[in-house]
Amino acid sequence: MTTLIASVFVFGLLIVFHEFGHFIVAKIVGIKVYEFSLGFGPKLFGVPGGETMYTLRLLPLGGFVRMAGMDPEEELDKKDLDRGFNKKTVGQRIAVIFAGPFMNFLLAAVLFAVVFSVQGEPVASSGTRIGDINPGYPAQIVGLAAGDKIVAVDGKPVDKWVDLVTLINERPEQNILVVVLRDGSELQFALTTIKSEDGRGLIGIYPAEEYVKVGFLQSISLGIEWTARFTVAIMDFVSKMIFGQMSADLGGPVRVVSEIGKAAQIGFVILLKLAAILSINLGLFNLFPIPALDGSRILFLFWEKIRRRPVDPVKENFIHLVGLGLLLLLMVIITYNDILQIFTTGNGAGQ
Repeated sequence: MTTLIASVFVFGLLIVFHEFGHFIVAKIVGIKVYEFSLGFGPKLFGVPGGETMYTLRLLPLGGFVRMAGMDPEEELDKKDLDRGFNKKTVGQRIAVIFAGPFMNFLLAAVLFAVVFSVQGEPVASSGTRIGDINPGYPAQIVGLAAGDKIVAVDGKPVDKWVDLVTLINERPEQNILVVVLRDGSELQFALTTIKSEDGRGLIGIYPAEEYVKVGFLQSISLGIEWTARFTVAIMDFVSKMIFGQMSADLGGPVRVVSEIGKAAQIGFVILLKLAAILSINLGLFNLFPIPALDGSRILFLFWEKIRRRPVDPVKENFIHLVGLGLLLLLMVIITYNDILQIFTTGNGAGQ
């Protein structure tokens, strides 16, 4: 139930903000909006609000804003002839399309700002408490755990992370004895370091983070900064996948729901962090020049500006329809792989 509630919250937040971006800019430039919908398929219910119907539909796979002039075969009333999407300038139409992804980036910045205002800014601890461990590395293999405080390496006491790193780096591919404090008890672990590419000894540990309280304005600044950081990191990851520098690792709705459930179990702040990252992903994905996505529509509008006449709307809609079909097919394949991976992982966990 927790996973369901958290998933509805996260997906709902992302969809509402995205579609509200299209909606509000369309209103600003004078486009008539027939419907603001959450979901696709059969309508569950609708609430009229002026000239716009606000609806909830059966399939929670996204949403849409239905505007006048989007359908090339639509005949507008005489009083609405100048309120069609196709009657607005190229710049105005680009603004309407771009506003959806932009709102996802804005939502991410807001969510990060809320996290920082509640939790504080993360800073690396100067102590020797372990914050995270690399799977498959010596520390994880012998049983070291996040939260352990390392107090000695090979009989030499340590109380600063920089000293701990120095001692381990000086011992590549050597047997060492690590003493830690865990729940008030002193434990000893014998392990063998591995050798990094530059010749340093490693055991696969990261320092625990501490949090420093920040003010309201600083939390906003940090929200914007972290949104930019994650945007650049995601773009770098995608570019490396495209050019074969990194294996493709695509996750669909099943994996996303699974991760949302895990985050919700940890705490609401972690859920907000995940929602911010997902919002950035959604904003970037929609800006890709793939038919049926916002990026493709913007590309068609730039082409219209260059050639000084619009692309045949019937042909453009057909291209978007084909793109939508391919995206749905890709989604089915990714979802199948997600389900297969979950069951495979579940079957292997007990061996």
